[in-house]
Amino acid sequence: MVTKYAFWNNKGGTGKTSLCFQALTFYAHQHPDERILAIDVCPQANLSELLFGGLAGKGSDVLLAHQNEPTRRTIGGYFEVRLPNPYSPPTINPDAYISHPADHNATIPDNVDLIAGDPILELQSNAVSTLANNQIPNTPTWVRVIDWINDLVDTLGGRYDTIFIDANPSFSMYTQIALASADRLVLPVMADDSSRRAIQNAFSLVYGLKLPSDIYTQYAFATKLRKEGRELPKVHAIAKNRLTQYVVAASAYSAVLRSIDLDVETLIAQQPDMFSANRTKDVMVEIRDFQTAGVVSFARGCPFYAQKPGRMDVMGKRVQVKNEYLQNCVDSIQELVDAL
Repeated sequence: MVTKYAFWNNKGGTGKTSLCFQALTFYAHQHPDERILAIDVCPQANLSELLFGGLAGKGSDVLLAHQNEPTRRTIGGYFEVRLPNPYSPPTINPDAYISHPADHNATIPDNVDLIAGDPILELQSNAVSTLANNQIPNTPTWVRVIDWINDLVDTLGGRYDTIFIDANPSFSMYTQIALASADRLVLPVMADDSSRRAIQNAFSLVYGLKLPSDIYTQYAFATKLRKEGRELPKVHAIAKNRLTQYVVAASAYSAVLRSIDLDVETLIAQQPDMFSANRTKDVMVEIRDFQTAGVVSFARGCPFYAQKPGRMDVMGKRVQVKNEYLQNCVDSIQELVDAL
């Protein structure tokens, strides 16, 4: 049975795309007998650019070419087919939307496929929301729309073992479609108090916790899914991202991070069904700051395990990647992948 991980936080800038890229490539590299599918449900399509080669490897040109095919080879191309027929899955060829990044980027494992992101999602968003909220007798319009990605995965007939979904930092309709298709949620956070609030907001949006009024409960994402007898994704990992290399017990960073741990500990005690583990230490993952190694990796669309230390040319500039820092990056991502 396929396992589907969604990387999401309602707050932007938490590093969800960079973590998704590294985690899925590490996972694919270490599980060569599995078939991995990445689904980029973000109009910025940064995950797709990275997989296609990053800035230095002209990943944006490859992505643009996919978006300009007669049938857009993207998630937006699939949504385009669904818009005229939103409530029952049409007969489609899923391969029309699937790309093979290794054809363009030699550092990506051969067992990874991609449904690329697309800025057209923003244009489609209002139409998708309207279709989901139509009132049609005997037709559960919202859940039929929320299942669009599930419908697409069903057409693949068990072709993939693991799916990684990069979701937009919003709670728009296409983001909800992405989250509704996931089994497990990876929630990146930063070492600051705004991320602490972001966790609370995320749990409110996805699980309906601490809504400001009962008025909102009937419209909540969790309420609608549960009404249809559907499972919500379980929080599988909270990745404390971009920690300084020099975090110590007395630092301000550690105080904030400890408060995040305490919040999660309380949530696990009060709402154990929302988590895939029953101990805080099994949910929290610490990710060190990637520093220059991260800049080079993402410019080249290169996973950390395939990157070499030393001086290299990136977009006409010579950059030094220190072996110690690169190894820290590898170790951090390995901890996240081990948690998966």
